[in-house]
Amino acid sequence: MDETPIKITIADTAVTARLADNATARDLAAQLPLTLTFKDFNQVEKIATLPRRLSLDGVPAGADPDIGDIGYYTPSGDLVFYYGDVGYWNGIVRIGRFDSTMELIEHQDDNFHVTIERS
Repeated sequence: MDETPIKITIADTAVTARLADNATARDLAAQLPLTLTFKDFNQVEKIATLPRRLSLDGVPAGADPDIGDIGYYTPSGDLVFYYGDVGYWNGIVRIGRFDSTMELIEHQDDNFHVTIERS
């Protein structure tokens, strides 16, 4: 698998992650660097609206993301950081994975800014 390493910066803290080798993740990588504003959703994920929709070529109809996964929610066009268990949902595409625990993400208040760039 040809994963793309990325750096995710929140305030003065940077963590690393890897984008998957699928059309949706490659489309996100092509937009980097991005600075997005995230908010909490259902106390299991942080979400941010992307500037444009991502490609869905060849991806499954849905997924059951693990804690630490990065996803794309197709109905809303949101980038998602999963820090809790959400179960299977149609419209979720797994596009990456954090290399660290999700504590930094989980403890952020709404409207926090995240810069995502290739590392």
